[in-house]
Amino acid sequence: MSNGSLPLAGVIVLVWGSVYLVTQRITDPPLGAGTTLLIGTGLTVALVLGYPSALRGPRSKRPSHLALEGQQPGRQNTTIAAVGRSMPLRSGLTGESARRTAQLLQPLLGGDSVAITDRERVLAFAGPGSDHHVAGDPTATPAGRVLRNDRTVLLRRRCELGCSTEDCPLRTAVIAPLRDGKSVVGTLQVYRLDGTLSPKGTVEGLAGILSLHLELAELNRQQRLAVDAKLDALRAQINPHFLFNTLNTIASKAHTDAEETRRLLVRLSDFFRYAVRQEGHFAEFGQEYFFVRTYVSLEQARHGDRVQVRYDIDPQVLTAQVPVLTIQPLVENAVKHGLADKVDGGTVTLKARVDPLTRTTSIRVSDDGVGVPPDLLRRLSNGEHREGEGMGLRNIAERLASLYGERYRLDIQSTENRGTVVDLRLPLG
Repeated sequence: MSNGSLPLAGVIVLVWGSVYLVTQRITDPPLGAGTTLLIGTGLTVALVLGYPSALRGPRSKRPSHLALEGQQPGRQNTTIAAVGRSMPLRSGLTGESARRTAQLLQPLLGGDSVAITDRERVLAFAGPGSDHHVAGDPTATPAGRVLRNDRTVLLRRRCELGCSTEDCPLRTAVIAPLRDGKSVVGTLQVYRLDGTLSPKGTVEGLAGILSLHLELAELNRQQRLAVDAKLDALRAQINPHFLFNTLNTIASKAHTDAEETRRLLVRLSDFFRYAVRQEGHFAEFGQEYFFVRTYVSLEQARHGDRVQVRYDIDPQVLTAQVPVLTIQPLVENAVKHGLADKVDGGTVTLKARVDPLTRTTSIRVSDDGVGVPPDLLRRLSNGEHREGEGMGLRNIAERLASLYGERYRLDIQSTENRGTVVDLRLPLG
């Protein structure tokens, strides 16, 4: 009997003695034998299940299925799951990410050296043999077999490694494929010096985790490209008629008001410089606000008093981060579709607030123009856009969805001949 079973046996004897004493001697009248037996058995089962005895084996402090196989003395006691959470390959299969990943895995994989390749060359090598196995080398023949067949290869003899260096210390290798979706994009290679093989299951499991990170990196890249495309679409959407009309306005003033002409040219330059050269997907509200005012000044130079704009801006909102080229298109829609067709013009109001309790930025663009016809408003609300209808709003909504997921709101309310209200609510930070 092991050391763990002796204390358990003693406790069980003590429990049965206590049960007998309580149920037969202290309780008056004594409980029945069946009841006594039931109580004693229940306590015994609870003790056996709850005690780390030889019947069950000592309790592990972490789930055994997460532990690395073949862990050698002196290796860090780290699990595959823990390694996966900090894997640098989330940024893609690059030389730098592969180097950091190989250095992270080399002490943990039960192997002596670790290499990561893409389909054509070695991206990183960590461990003995790194003096002649270096980044930039073409992939060896065994790795080529893995890339072609999408199967793990076990190399049990030194001559199979494809290394021509006579004093190379590497003796065996396990080479597993790295995948991005259904495509094999590289390999994970684990070498040993003592002639044994690293556990195949461990290498394949970790290659699977790396592959998952590569797939996530590709999804992130595609999402960034989609967001970039929406931003480019908004830039391309800058109405050429707006440019031509503004230039015509400037030309008409050139002979009568040189100072006004210079001022409008400067503002037109500022407008296009911001629209085209703004980097990244976010900017401070204050920058977007300046962009809106620049646009409005150009429209007012053309339309005169027919276009009035009121600003109701909480100073706290000026430093809040908002997506670039989001507010100006909403104001332009109000001017172009709300006021341009109204004989006596009207007023657009831009209101912005920060709510520190809900940590949101609220932006409202409203006008007292001609409004949106009910059928068009229904299609805009349901995302049922026809060719040429609501392209600006659709691009804005799709870009906001890419940036925020479901954490934003874009609502449109309109009444014919009374005006339109667009409410935008964005998360802070």
